[in-house]
Amino acid sequence: MKKTYITTMPNHIGAFLKASECFASLGVNITRVSYNKAVDSHTLFIDAEGSEEKLREADAQLEKIGYLQTRSDERGIVLLEFRLKDVPGSVTEVLRLICEYRLNISYISSQENGTDYQAFKMGLFVEDETLLKAFLAKVGEICSVRVIDYNHSEKVYDNSIFYRSFVSGLMQTLGLPEECRDGLLVNSNLVMQLLDERGLSPYKTFESISRFAELLSACRHDAFSPRISHHQVTENTQVILIEPPCGSNTIILQSAGETLFIDCGYALYRTEMETILRKVLPEWDTMKKRILITHADVDHCGLLPLFDEVLASQKSKDCLALEYEGKNGFREQNPMHRPYINICKTLTRYQPPKPEKVTALWEDRSEQDTPLTQLGFFHFGELSFEVYQGKGGHLAGEIVLIDFTHHIAFTGDIYVNIHGMTHEQSSYNQYAPVLMTSVDTDPELCAAERKAIMQRLGVGKWQIFGAHGMKKDYQVQVED
Repeated sequence: MKKTYITTMPNHIGAFLKASECFASLGVNITRVSYNKAVDSHTLFIDAEGSEEKLREADAQLEKIGYLQTRSDERGIVLLEFRLKDVPGSVTEVLRLICEYRLNISYISSQENGTDYQAFKMGLFVEDETLLKAFLAKVGEICSVRVIDYNHSEKVYDNSIFYRSFVSGLMQTLGLPEECRDGLLVNSNLVMQLLDERGLSPYKTFESISRFAELLSACRHDAFSPRISHHQVTENTQVILIEPPCGSNTIILQSAGETLFIDCGYALYRTEMETILRKVLPEWDTMKKRILITHADVDHCGLLPLFDEVLASQKSKDCLALEYEGKNGFREQNPMHRPYINICKTLTRYQPPKPEKVTALWEDRSEQDTPLTQLGFFHFGELSFEVYQGKGGHLAGEIVLIDFTHHIAFTGDIYVNIHGMTHEQSSYNQYAPVLMTSVDTDPELCAAERKAIMQRLGVGKWQIFGAHGMKKDYQVQVED
């Protein structure tokens, strides 16, 4: 049995030794350790492996020596900005009040800016929120003061309880429940450790996670404004393309009186998407809802619980089943991708669909030796698609649908129209490559798959629908 411990240890010689002796005495093996004093001088992450009984004993021993964090500890760091006149001694009265209210300073930053005032920033260690409120009321009589968020581009203002403050900010941004805390703590540390070993500044990592969460939150409710476009294929067949600011496109394919969805976005936007779908499809609440997924990534599958039937490749079905059982899906089986995907699932409230809802339409081609292998066919309304499975360059189980008669292709994430993205989509898409090192499982293989797709398209005008960005109009010329 494996377990991750989030320990809070005193910052002195022998602290880790004491924890190590605790595990060793119980025969529990330490499999991972992460500690960075520049980030957080007290928080140490320890992955341990042992029997359930021995890990329970380790819990008791670590709690006894005060190494385990407690939910009741309401201490924290608040970052304040005082607007002070740029004259000698202007900060003295503020410092006297800080002393009077028994607040400790963990960070100070101020610099003249050519005006009559200075923005004087201080990080204050607070143990009593009531005391802080009283201090803010009193100091407000002296100068203008505001509480500001942690500015990741500056030096860290608190290195004793950074992780707790950081994760609390994520939870507050997206209104997450308390049970999400430990998972976010562990995975934020994991992604930092992985990227730190590759030379990326820890603060760049934390900044990227925060900005990602802020983008997700900023696009909610009334601010959720996807680009919606209609594309005619034949007189009786059309594609409705819904492009949200964050997450994958949702494609509505209508042909000869039938409706099929292809991919869907984040679970976080369920309410917003249902409102839009009711406007686009008045019959939404009463219709049978079928969806086909191009692959089993979290940003393509968040709304799957809304649908009556999910169509997929065998591998994608297997991936969703693993997730439903609480195991690692294909994306999380990549150690470099696992922390970000787990963070993403938590922030977007992802829940996999029930396995009985998922139908695999094509048998697996595990031994394929080319970038794209034909799995079979898929007929829908007036359309007849050849279905190809990628070799796993982006994600195992990925499929591409090509109708050679009507010159239409659905390419998932193997081919997306990068130049056809909105500003919001481009902003969103810049963070996953940083936090995962690459959005592809195998970038070179994915590039080969993209090339193979384009080589299969016949002469004529094509409409290519990727899972991100606007439709791509593509012309294949007759060779001389």
